Amino acid sequence: MKFRPLHDRVSVRRIESEARSAGGIIIPDTAQEKPQEGEVVAVGTGVRDENGKVIPLDVKVGDRILFGKWSGTEVKIDGADFLIMKEADILGVLDGAPKAKKA
Repeated sequence: MKFRPLHDRVSVRRIESEARSAGGIIIPDTAQEKPQEGEVVAVGTGVRDENGKVIPLDVKVGDRILFGKWSGTEVKIDGADFLIMKEADILGVLDGAPKAKKA
């Protein structure tokens, strides 16, 4: 199944952080916080201004982003977990960040 967000919404896949602390201690899943970093999987067409003109989104598919702790709505599509959020919930885009394993 394909999913396409509407208007100014973005579909995001969380990127897991390291399961070890800086000192090498392994942190169990129950004690880890949910990552606030993700990869954009799909974007909507954009939002309309007062004149009806569509303003495209600043983020694009493949961007690594940071978002707020309580941002978005968690959904499960074809067994995979995604977040659906508005572009305004995105704090910023990470440029040149190394690839991490996906959640």
